[in-house]
Amino acid sequence: MIDLVVVDDNPIVRAAVRGFLAGASDVRIVGEASDGRAAVRLVTSLRPDVTLLDYRMPVADGLAVVGDLSAHTRVLALTSDTDPGTVSGMLRGGAGGYLVWGQFRPDDLLDAIREVAAGGSWLSPTAASVAVTALRRHGPRPDDAGPRDPARESALRRYGLSRREQEVLDLLGTGITNAAIGRRLGLTEKTVKNHLNHIFAKLGVQNRTEAVLLWLDHDR
Repeated sequence: MIDLVVVDDNPIVRAAVRGFLAGASDVRIVGEASDGRAAVRLVTSLRPDVTLLDYRMPVADGLAVVGDLSAHTRVLALTSDTDPGTVSGMLRGGAGGYLVWGQFRPDDLLDAIREVAAGGSWLSPTAASVAVTALRRHGPRPDDAGPRDPARESALRRYGLSRREQEVLDLLGTGITNAAIGRRLGLTEKTVKNHLNHIFAKLGVQNRTEAVLLWLDHDR
């Protein structure tokens, strides 16, 4: 059973979440909070498996408390905000996923909760695009002439990535297709796919979304 806390200042939203999850046999809502500070107190006490966290709330917003919450629970952002700074801030703060209202079905919410509870990650399609935008704004570009960030270089070496795999990962973070990566590096699309499979295995991720999340994590 997945214990869930819902954090949103809008009671209509909290009621909607209850409705979405009413038929789930493996998820139960054990608490609700309407602001960030109340959420920290509640989560510290209940230690739920997953917390659904809105961004815009009174007293303390989601960005202000995501770090504190993630020390006690897995966090899944559930908000209407698509600002790149908000997305990257939530993910850097420890959120395991980011869902945008209007961009997912009720079944997607349940799947996301299960995935995050299991230690995985989940981004709605729009949030994935926004995360890539955040990478472009805040992360190093593959064609930057300046020095690379030592912390990220160290992290990538720790995973045993080759220089070519690091180049592919750099381009992956810009959101371009496998074919475009191949053109930039002089590789066939099949070779790019092989590199990506090796990268995912070394990083312990399953897909591009998880690789982007890991990239953001090492860009803190």
